[in-house]
Amino acid sequence: MTLLLALALISAVITFGMSLVVYKLSLKYRLYPKIRERDVHTRPTPRLGGIAMFLGILVAFGVAYLLSSQFGVLGLIFSDSGPILAILGASLLIVVIGVADDIWDLDWMTKLAGQFVAAGLVAWLGVQIYSLPIGGLTVGSPVMSIIITLFAIVLVMNAINFIDGLDGLVAGVALIANGTFLVYTYLLQREISPQNYFSLAGVIAAILVGACAGFLPLNWHPAKMFMGDAGALLIGLLMATSAISVTGTINPEVLPTLGRSSLVPAFIPIILPFAVLIVPLLDFGLAVIRRLRAGKSPFSADRKHLHHRLLDMGHSHLHAVLIFYAWTAVLSIGCLLFFFDPYWMAIVFVAVGLVICTAFTLAPLSRRKANEAAAELAPAGTHEADATAHYDQLDAASEKPELETTPPSTKEIP
Repeated sequence: MTLLLALALISAVITFGMSLVVYKLSLKYRLYPKIRERDVHTRPTPRLGGIAMFLGILVAFGVAYLLSSQFGVLGLIFSDSGPILAILGASLLIVVIGVADDIWDLDWMTKLAGQFVAAGLVAWLGVQIYSLPIGGLTVGSPVMSIIITLFAIVLVMNAINFIDGLDGLVAGVALIANGTFLVYTYLLQREISPQNYFSLAGVIAAILVGACAGFLPLNWHPAKMFMGDAGALLIGLLMATSAISVTGTINPEVLPTLGRSSLVPAFIPIILPFAVLIVPLLDFGLAVIRRLRAGKSPFSADRKHLHHRLLDMGHSHLHAVLIFYAWTAVLSIGCLLFFFDPYWMAIVFVAVGLVICTAFTLAPLSRRKANEAAAELAPAGTHEADATAHYDQLDAASEKPELETTPPSTKEIP
């Protein structure tokens, strides 16, 4: 774990330093787009943070490769360079596409095609879903394995990109999710191979945690710089690849008995990736359904994402982001706790966490109801009535101009 944390630290330091460089260059050469109607921020802000994140990830992988000759546990990962090269090549392609979109605003068909090419590179030369941890179920053919892997990677990339609408949202959510996944891969690898705690999934998760942590200081509200599509798609690509390298290759039958029963831990490889991605996947699914029902492209932009709805409910920018963090932490950490015995601890943590998250999410509605009741009960002409007048729906309705109800006069027919 020490070596994994060292890789995360290297990724964080390089990402932070390159973020400062990219930020200054973006301001100097005015490399930022105009404000769009759906944007929450009110001033032009550079969107090239994904470049800094990619450089931090690239350097961390380079350091890991140099250390692989001295640490045998890393040497096993780099003994087959195909997956590593495929992941870095796909990452570079995604960053190029994302930067082009951030600067020139590419159409959705071009972006989607580029995402499939990048996912295809990973699936063809690197990581695939060979099995599903459901009773030892295996994928029927190599072609089917590639197809499933393609759609899984593209789905996660777009899900992450869809929630990138508030300062620090994607970076923080990815930091929590990948931190949880890093702990899980470490524990899982320790159970399977006590002499080797390293896996490709763990290395990817550790480096991605560092990249998100290094970029977050410049992305925290009010953000100096955004990661843009380049950063969001890059995070989605690496998160999907990390999850597939565990979920798509492990057979639950090889898991030793953990606690009282091995049944729950056997399903964690497929449950945990969904748990850490539940918020982005939910937002993505709702957006696709909403746009298709309206007769629009599922990739068309709008201002009805979950984070926009939280703002419309009355949450501040910071509160909306923290609510996303809380939901992600409760679901991902709660799922991880099922790895341990007794399971009631995980159940209690998830139940209490969901109740608290729900209460904070719906708090503005309760406050508004209370204010509306106070406004309706306040004596007319008092200072209290004036201060709460805008909460009184009856008064607001009475102040609207009356609709014309009298039909227009017509000439009498002789």
